[in-house]
Amino acid sequence: MELILKINDILNGIVWGWPMLILLLGTGILYTTVLGAPQLTKFFYTIRNTILKVFEQASEEHEGDITPFQAVSTALAATVGTGNIAGVATAIASGGPGAIFWMWVSALFGMATKMSEVILSITYRETDDYGYSIGGPMYYIKNGLGLGWLASTFAFFGMIASLGIGNMTQSNSVAVALNTTYGLNKLYVGIGVSVLAGIVIIGGIARIAKFTAKLVPLMATLYIVGALFIIFLNIKNVPSAFAEIFRTAFSPRAALGGGMGIAIKKTIKFGIARGVFTNEAGLGSAPIAHAAAQTDHPVRQGLWGIFEVFADTIMICTLTALVIIVTGQAYSGLTGAELTTKAFQTGFVGGDHVVTIGLALFAFSTILGWEYYGEKCFQYLFGRNSVWIYRLIYIPIATVGAIGGLQEIWHISDTLNGLMAIPNLVGVLLLMPVVIALIRDFFRDPDRKRTKREEYLSAIPEKYKKHLDI
Repeated sequence: MELILKINDILNGIVWGWPMLILLLGTGILYTTVLGAPQLTKFFYTIRNTILKVFEQASEEHEGDITPFQAVSTALAATVGTGNIAGVATAIASGGPGAIFWMWVSALFGMATKMSEVILSITYRETDDYGYSIGGPMYYIKNGLGLGWLASTFAFFGMIASLGIGNMTQSNSVAVALNTTYGLNKLYVGIGVSVLAGIVIIGGIARIAKFTAKLVPLMATLYIVGALFIIFLNIKNVPSAFAEIFRTAFSPRAALGGGMGIAIKKTIKFGIARGVFTNEAGLGSAPIAHAAAQTDHPVRQGLWGIFEVFADTIMICTLTALVIIVTGQAYSGLTGAELTTKAFQTGFVGGDHVVTIGLALFAFSTILGWEYYGEKCFQYLFGRNSVWIYRLIYIPIATVGAIGGLQEIWHISDTLNGLMAIPNLVGVLLLMPVVIALIRDFFRDPDRKRTKREEYLSAIPEKYKKHLDI
């Protein structure tokens, strides 16, 4: 095991190092360029057709099992997690406030990547033996490129990553937060997390989606209101906070010390890395949830991909950063959740409760979202009838994570979480002509409702349809 962990540490340094970050950011830049920056040029159209239509029900005649909002809620449940609280604080502590600028850059280009992933997920999804829509990178790699072995590689990485980064580390965050603030026993917290998660998970995607559609807005509102309250109380410091972000993004020496080149590299790296970690653009996880959405065209659901990154990183992560900076805690020497908690405590009496409850809810929602990701990966590898085996492993292992057990799996799953991006990006990059064709098809008449899947499939080049069963 010691040898395995040493090898994993080397791999982890490579996986989450500069080559991967450049590949992820580069993919976003490439897609932004060839698609004409839809996250900017179509931003207001995206807002009008996503969050402003949140209560609009999808037509039953469309393929899919859940509404578009339920799909994005499931995806946001998995992406809005400890990274938004602890991850942002770590980026600031390690790279200075300027890291937030590079987090924004990562998010801006990540919107194009996430949109493309969602489009491909809807385009190449299948219907399983029970009539449910299933999709994600493993299906667009298999059905779009015919590379079954690469699809299975992604599914394996996703399955193992879900147990650690999506489950045990999250349940541990819940247990530590509730133990630190309220003195609750970690074991009991872990059992509670397993029981509550099990109740939701047993109901499958329909119950997960309905639950997260209520939980995500609730937890986001709680956290956002608390953050905005602190920012309002310190409104005079907001201009200087933004000035500090931009100043240290390109000249972080005063914040970090050391040589200018080294400081800038740290700022950029931590900003981009935390951005990728929080919104998961390019990792291939969120498209698995979006594949279950009821929609008449892949691009219509792809708009929710843009909104997902915007809500996760531009909104929630930025609010966390501003609270830390305007309360004067950016250079306190603290890091992680401890830094965010201190900032909220400084903001108002009882602010630490907002962080604790927010952290617990964010982490719990991540457990639910990642269960669905891991389950679909497991289903791809072993078939629909074996899903109960995965659930029997996933649900109780949350308790193990809460008390800090099996940390070796945590470390390995973090590496596999990053490795998911490699097969996914192969699919996303090689299937770029499909995304381009579908976006052109959609925006010729965006308000027209398609009644049959064949209507949009006819728009893509023939070579990318030969592995589809149509």
